[in-house]
Amino acid sequence: MLQCLQKIANRRATKVTYHTPTRLATSQGALSVDPSHHVRQSKEVSTSRKPVILRKFSREWCAGYAETTFPEDSLELEILDVSGKLSRIDWASVKWVCYVRELGLSTGAGMDGESPERLIRRRFSSRPRTAGLWLRLVLNDGEELEGMAANDRSLVNPVGLFLTPPDTRSNTQRIFVPRPAIRELTVLAVISLAPKTSAAARDRQGAQPELFANENVGDPAEELSPDLN
Repeated sequence: MLQCLQKIANRRATKVTYHTPTRLATSQGALSVDPSHHVRQSKEVSTSRKPVILRKFSREWCAGYAETTFPEDSLELEILDVSGKLSRIDWASVKWVCYVRELGLSTGAGMDGESPERLIRRRFSSRPRTAGLWLRLVLNDGEELEGMAANDRSLVNPVGLFLTPPDTRSNTQRIFVPRPAIRELTVLAVISLAPKTSAAARDRQGAQPELFANENVGDPAEELSPDLN
């Protein structure tokens, strides 16, 4: 009996979790997937890679998983689709890579087949409230895109720029734009947030100390008059 319980515990401890999509979203429409074909959800996908929508200048797009950082000598993008196939795409053909909340792998995911990134707002309606560089990009196809970039050395990465879009409530959370896709780049503003001060600190700043509070200041006339006696 004890041996049987030990075998059951070992099986549960080594159980592998599988992800079985029924439909795969691509620019060519929803493709049916054989339910008997299981795709293993590895730890590498869940940690180092994030869900993305890749858009090409040919208007084609594909969904998968990509790294969140790219080395400076990177010549192409590696994207892993849900079937486990790794594809390499030259940066020259990539318009942008959108890091999204959902890929829309199943029916009823609310995904627009023409614009899965759901980038409805591509310009800020007012001055951004987050710190960083407010940038406006003109891409090779003439489309304009605004976003906030971090004011650090990532700006000089020869591969591309990471931007925070105007509306982070949409499906897209971050955008990576390759350098070859950028025709013009304009810095609209450098935004820095003032440090917050507490109420006690403001009270201390407002209080004016009294000069010579502990000194007894006499009559100046008495100090200047000579002793005639």
